[in-house]
Amino acid sequence: MRGMVSRAGGSAAGFREVFHNPNLRWLELAWSASIVGHYAYLIAVSVYAYTVGGDKAVGLIFLARLVPAALAAPFAGLLGDRFPRQRVLVVANITRVVLVTGAAVCVFADVDPFVVYVLAIAATIANTPLRSALAALTPTLARSPSELTAANAVASGVDSLALFAGPALAGVLLALTSSAVVFTITAALILVSTAFILLIRTTEVDRPRGEIEAGTLASEALAGFRAIGSHTSLRVLVGLVAAQPAVAGAVQVYIVVASVELFGFGDGGVGLLNSAIGIGAFIGAVAALSLTGVQRLSPAFMVGIALWGLPLVVLGFWPAAGLAVAMFGVLGFGNSIAGVSGMTLVQRTVADEVMARVFGVIQMLNLTSMGIGAALAPLLISIFGLEWALVVTGAFLPVLVVLTRPWVSRIDAAAKVPPTDELRILTSVPIFSPLPGPSLESLATRLVPLRLDPSTVIVRQGDPGDRFYMLVEGTVDVTTDGQSLGELEAGAYFGEIALIRGIPRTATVTARTHVVLYALDRDDFLAAVTGHPPSAEAAESVVSARLAGPAETGYGSTVN
Repeated sequence: MRGMVSRAGGSAAGFREVFHNPNLRWLELAWSASIVGHYAYLIAVSVYAYTVGGDKAVGLIFLARLVPAALAAPFAGLLGDRFPRQRVLVVANITRVVLVTGAAVCVFADVDPFVVYVLAIAATIANTPLRSALAALTPTLARSPSELTAANAVASGVDSLALFAGPALAGVLLALTSSAVVFTITAALILVSTAFILLIRTTEVDRPRGEIEAGTLASEALAGFRAIGSHTSLRVLVGLVAAQPAVAGAVQVYIVVASVELFGFGDGGVGLLNSAIGIGAFIGAVAALSLTGVQRLSPAFMVGIALWGLPLVVLGFWPAAGLAVAMFGVLGFGNSIAGVSGMTLVQRTVADEVMARVFGVIQMLNLTSMGIGAALAPLLISIFGLEWALVVTGAFLPVLVVLTRPWVSRIDAAAKVPPTDELRILTSVPIFSPLPGPSLESLATRLVPLRLDPSTVIVRQGDPGDRFYMLVEGTVDVTTDGQSLGELEAGAYFGEIALIRGIPRTATVTARTHVVLYALDRDDFLAAVTGHPPSAEAAESVVSARLAGPAETGYGSTVN
């Protein structure tokens, strides 16, 4: 508990840093307006589809939106690597404004629903480059490592809160007005987001675009499939991870139908129930902090997966309005627990060199699975009726958990779990303390322990930066151009400036006594700081634009 409170306090300080940086402040405000509008738009599209075409239309439009987005998602990041990221964000947002505004005009003018559906699908595809471009732009705007990690944490928190705020906004507007009005408000929010992006002052330039070798993209994707296919327990784990979005997709259809026909909430209840999921997800995300460093994660993962089904079974038998709000909150809670524990299990199991590609495959499977679930929900309603459709769908995941438990449990035995000491050392460093639990665990497994004798030169002025160091025991001397800058004791860290700026070492660090250090290699350090998968090429593209202002040695930093 003390560790969680400490991390929360460090994160709060980091959040203040973010909003003291004008560029990061505009970026976070842009993301807030964009993601709230996105979630509100999803609800409005579902309600519109139900109004004009019933439950079958809700499922089909959900599938039609997600499948193209799933196919585009693994490759959308290429835009942010080949063009200035600020430009990518602006173009994507303007495209969304045009498409969502067009949908609003069509609804107001009572145009054929097919046109509205096409515009909704296009808007979803236009949304796919936003996350990767925003994540890649963030490091170029941060002035220090702590600002960067705090900015990533703020973006994650905004996403969780928007899962509540977007549907809540849509629910209120739908109760008072119509889908067309929500479309219009969404377009306005995206336009506000664009205005914030334009306020950002960055020195980004066009990147060399070159040619992509034939087959390269397919090979990258297939490597992820091969890694999953070669590990039996991992196949089962990924299967469960991909099965949960199928139920989530069905839930999005059931929410629309049940809100009107079962719980008596009307159209506004769609936003209410989605907001309940968002609140539950936020509570679950806080609770999931306690999973950091836990040896056996499979029980938490399987409980989280089961919680996506059992509440539906309860509502199938007892469809009370008040109970519905609570049960959808439980769904959101289970979603966070399953998400954090499942991601960590994958990170513990998959080799680092294919980690990003495996998660790319998982993202594709998740989006496709969600669309399929949404498309099947109307069929289940027509066969079983709404109440029994809830029961059948809700029983699916708990049954899968029971059947697959032996295989998932084996991952715990084979997984590499970071020792508690390494996690404690990482969380004591402000650069890393705001990172989420799974990222800390992954980083802790990459730490290299060093024991050095007195007079050993650890870092030499003028040498290339290759590692970041954390001093655990002993004392070191710091000099530059032969002049002493002082000494560092246990709890200090050094080496970050050369790595982040891509410049030679600015000082020499020598062991005065026997010392114990933990070292983190350059690529792992930059991957953690930028919030991106390990990639030397991607890291090099952002290092030169970071930490604007006067040079500083960074060797005087200590952590108490």
